[in-house]
Amino acid sequence: MITEGILSGWPSVLLENVSLQVTVLPTKGGDIVGILDKQTGVDPLLKTPWGLAPPGAAPREGSGETEFVWNYEGGWQELLPSVNEPATYRGQRIPEHGEVALLAWSWEAVDGETIRLRVRSPRTRLSLVRTMRLQQRALILEETVINESTDLAHFVWGHHCVLGPPFIEDGCRLDVAANTIITRPQPWEDTARLACGQHSPWPKAQLRGGGVVDLSKVPGPEAGSHDDVYLTDLNGGWAAVVNPRLDLTFRLDWDPAIFRWIVLWQPYGGAEAMPLRGVYAVGIEPWTTPMNLEQALAAGHAIELPGGEQFRTSIRASFAAAS
Repeated sequence: MITEGILSGWPSVLLENVSLQVTVLPTKGGDIVGILDKQTGVDPLLKTPWGLAPPGAAPREGSGETEFVWNYEGGWQELLPSVNEPATYRGQRIPEHGEVALLAWSWEAVDGETIRLRVRSPRTRLSLVRTMRLQQRALILEETVINESTDLAHFVWGHHCVLGPPFIEDGCRLDVAANTIITRPQPWEDTARLACGQHSPWPKAQLRGGGVVDLSKVPGPEAGSHDDVYLTDLNGGWAAVVNPRLDLTFRLDWDPAIFRWIVLWQPYGGAEAMPLRGVYAVGIEPWTTPMNLEQALAAGHAIELPGGEQFRTSIRASFAAAS
């Protein structure tokens, strides 16, 4: 079943079967703002404490020129044609986390359990087509990047999937198909608990004050920490969060030959700087690279797409019992 509605002033599309109810905001970057598992009544996606502001609302205090967080409500966004910091590509400025999450997408119903969304990145002339369908307790995204120009184009790509309460809580477990932990050269905030610039074997990371911590164990908001962690050397394309109390696992599966990195955003009660103050969450984010498009192009890590060609992949979000 497909139902249209309005959510905080934004046109919404509800994609539903007997097991799942998925809510998408096409005109707000194609954001996926809800994935309700009907069996347990749990939606694991983050809902920020300040909620979803209506279209045209003023940017949140402290967001500056970072458009991605002007009206960040949590949920799941796509990052394309760049990730992380703003980049310059062929003389064009690409904003932080790319363009497509900042644009209005078009959409159409394909059948009773499938919708197709489309957006065009004007600075790169790349189009992204996302087909969303349900299969029992799974949401499947089948995606195609299309180079609409006759010239060679480049991009990097990420999925910004962030989970929050009531699913995320003390006692949750992170299971990932990764072997190496890498942290940034400098911390985001003074509340960072992890040592900067480290390369450590998963799951034991070095702490700033000495000692180690098991990153597979999710603490409660009383941890008061805020870190951004990159995981690499994947031995598969998946990541999962397990909540034993709720007997529920949320899992993402993808092609590890394309998305070679997992970004773990960990605002465990220590996000103090605006505009993200007060967030308690964990991101499980498959990215092609942690470099923005400009850096990735210089390092030879950007995806190349010849004129008129297409690049396809898929990603699967699913629920299961805890294990």
